[in-house]
Amino acid sequence: MKTALISLSCLVLSAHVSLAEFSIESIEGKINVNIDGKRFTTYDYSSYAKPILWPIIGPTGSEMTRNYPMKKGVAGEAEDHPHHKSFTFHHGEVSDENFWHETTKGNGTIRNTAIVTAEVVDGKAVIASANDWVGKDGKTVILSDETRIVCHADEHNRYIDFQVKLIAGKRDVTFQDTKEGAMMIRTHPELRVNGKVAKAKALNSAGDKDKGLWGKKAAWVNYWGPVEGAVCGIAIFDHPDNLRHPTTWHARDYGLIAANPFGLSYFQRAGKHAGDHTIKKGTSLTFKYRFVFHAGDHEAAGIPALYKKWTQ
Repeated sequence: MKTALISLSCLVLSAHVSLAEFSIESIEGKINVNIDGKRFTTYDYSSYAKPILWPIIGPTGSEMTRNYPMKKGVAGEAEDHPHHKSFTFHHGEVSDENFWHETTKGNGTIRNTAIVTAEVVDGKAVIASANDWVGKDGKTVILSDETRIVCHADEHNRYIDFQVKLIAGKRDVTFQDTKEGAMMIRTHPELRVNGKVAKAKALNSAGDKDKGLWGKKAAWVNYWGPVEGAVCGIAIFDHPDNLRHPTTWHARDYGLIAANPFGLSYFQRAGKHAGDHTIKKGTSLTFKYRFVFHAGDHEAAGIPALYKKWTQ
């Protein structure tokens, strides 16, 4: 894509009216999304085995996700699970292909085929991309997707609305039962429940707390705590139209949070293939999520009310 800079001022409504100026820069396989001239996030669709968002800067000015492995040697960060790259959608078993791991041989890749849109529309930064999920042979397209990312903000919060349409082409495609998936974020080390620098608390819509979130069904989860001295958090909303809503969560205490409706044999102790879901050839399956990067703690952010407003 040619380098482009698009800037538009907008009024964004929350409890009060605030002014947020979004701009987009597209260059060298990446799309930068800026707020008031400063980086909010970057959509990197060329550097790794799948497209990712990194970094993500929250409303307090702190990074909300882990830097590793994109940037190594950051104080306090655990250098484990290199496939947990900040923010992405992928899955461990898709028609016997592995799109979750990257460090072992025989894994698939998610390759960008087109950037359809990268512009500011109605005061929101919008990125639409097309991607092929290519098998371990490096040639066979298992399925394709259409991804739409919308970034916006209000006086207190920053938002990423993520929608992915999974498209089966000439063959049926099965998302298989495994805990290793699917819509994931790896948090800043202080936004962990467990770890040397962990300071976070966690809660879901069902009332489960901290370590108790793993495997549970919930419409939303929220992790919050002090990051670089300022309290902030990450809430993830599962849309009511999504498969098996409210979803089950592969939500670890060490910073991985993933909405995963497929891992039922792990999360719910169901049968071995209870979580399998097949997308018939020529059809599609769409997932919609909202990520809220909020200032303040859970109560101050009003997460249940924000979820209700989003779903209505």
